Amino acid sequence: MAAMPSETRRGYGGPGNSEGLSGPSLFAGSVLMLSGPLSILMGASGIADDTLFHASQYSYRFDLTAWGWIHLVVGVALVIAGLAIVTNKSWGRGAGAAAAGVSLITQFMFVPYYPVWAIPVMTLDLLIIFALTRFHGGTNGR
Repeated sequence: MAAMPSETRRGYGGPGNSEGLSGPSLFAGSVLMLSGPLSILMGASGIADDTLFHASQYSYRFDLTAWGWIHLVVGVALVIAGLAIVTNKSWGRGAGAAAAGVSLITQFMFVPYYPVWAIPVMTLDLLIIFALTRFHGGTNGR
């Protein structure tokens, strides 16, 4: 009778596989978990009617409280997606790319309110999307 291995080998990126978390995925998950809380803080500042944000005439002009709630919800989604990627959940890469895409759009619409913050965050969102959607060949040529 053949000896059975005590652990079965999982494919690249499978849940619980420590070999599946690549450098770009770890980068993306870490940056998502950094960007998320900062977006949450920005949202809290907007909800509190802080005087930090100001825009004159703008096409996408929403109430500052609405922008605060948008940033708060997007920030929570970024944190959840970042945790899913770092813990190597199967749905993490897709959720992270989607959350970063939504964050990219909301930051673009927020540029007139706070461009010094929105433009660097847009750059990070693009890097996250690139890192999560680029082709990865897997391990051992699979």
